[in-house]
Amino acid sequence: MMNLIKKYQDILLYLVFGVLTTLVNLVTFYVLITFTGLNVQIANVIAWIASVLFAYVTNRTWVFHSTAHTPKEIGKEAFTFTSARFTTLLVDMAIVWFGVQLLQQDPFIWKLIDNVIVVILNYILSKVMVFKDK
Repeated sequence: MMNLIKKYQDILLYLVFGVLTTLVNLVTFYVLITFTGLNVQIANVIAWIASVLFAYVTNRTWVFHSTAHTPKEIGKEAFTFTSARFTTLLVDMAIVWFGVQLLQQDPFIWKLIDNVIVVILNYILSKVMVFKDK
């Protein structure tokens, strides 16, 4: 059992921090559209920024054990991470637009659907592009 946990440690930790990142995203989104009346897409972008900051710190530290230490290395890593997350933001916005603006359905349901897809894409992009083994 311990061998399985060790073998899949990165994925398990990513799932834990992915859930927490999703909570940061959803809570920020909910607060912004419920209490400020912001446009759904603007609230979505702000929620994305909050969750990307949280995800970068947790992913580099506890999930992928980043070896970047110099300011230049960290800057490059943060840029690549943000670029990959920007790609999934476009997917995120398209899904929310489709569900909320086009189908006129509940934004929270579509935000949940969206987050499942985005978490999977983010893991793949982080593993392949950002925190790849040297």
